[in-house]
Amino acid sequence: MRFTLGLVALVALVACAPAVPDSGAGVGFEDYGTYEREKAAREAALAQGALPPPDAVSTEPLNATGQAMSAGTDDAAAIAADARAALDAAAANSGEVPLQASPSNPPPAVENAAGISEENNFDAVGAERSIEEDAARIANNRAQYQVVQPQAIGSRPSDVGPNIVEYALSSKHAVGTPVYRRMGLSASSKFERNCAQYPSADQAQLDFLRRGGPEKDRQGLDPDGDGYACGWDPRPYRNAVRG
Repeated sequence: MRFTLGLVALVALVACAPAVPDSGAGVGFEDYGTYEREKAAREAALAQGALPPPDAVSTEPLNATGQAMSAGTDDAAAIAADARAALDAAAANSGEVPLQASPSNPPPAVENAAGISEENNFDAVGAERSIEEDAARIANNRAQYQVVQPQAIGSRPSDVGPNIVEYALSSKHAVGTPVYRRMGLSASSKFERNCAQYPSADQAQLDFLRRGGPEKDRQGLDPDGDGYACGWDPRPYRNAVRG
């Protein structure tokens, strides 16, 4: 009796157990051949749909908004607009047709342009005057030609005052050589104060000579007694004469 009950229980457990899948089937619980065919079909579909088809490019011109213009009414409207603009420009230009600037257009002819010489244009000159007229003009120019002969400059007037160039050439000693006697305790300060009033050493030397020169140096412009005021140097004038 016990054996019969055990057998019945074993049969019941076997009936309740799930079915074991076929180990020979492929991925997805199908056979491997079917899986390979579906995989190849899926990869082919992905390869064909990877890039979208190119859009068609239109050869029609674009308007100001970027949309394609039709070759019919739009061209006619553009021509009409250009015609209206040309008429408006002509009306604003006293009836004269405006110049169309383009590299293919020849330059406009210049007529009676004052200030533009045409001496190098043989055709223009030949139309204006003849060879005989040119010869007469050359003869007239030669008749008016004058040669100015060199003339003597003349002597320099004696009442124009001292000349620093003449003084530089007449003196022979160097700068700083004491030639005239000087005395005074405040010679340095007087020299600096009075020399600061002149814009240049040449102006100081010229005024120094006008006031009596080195013999009467009341302003203290020549404290070392070399005869040259405020550091004036005669060497540039001497070198100019020597060449």
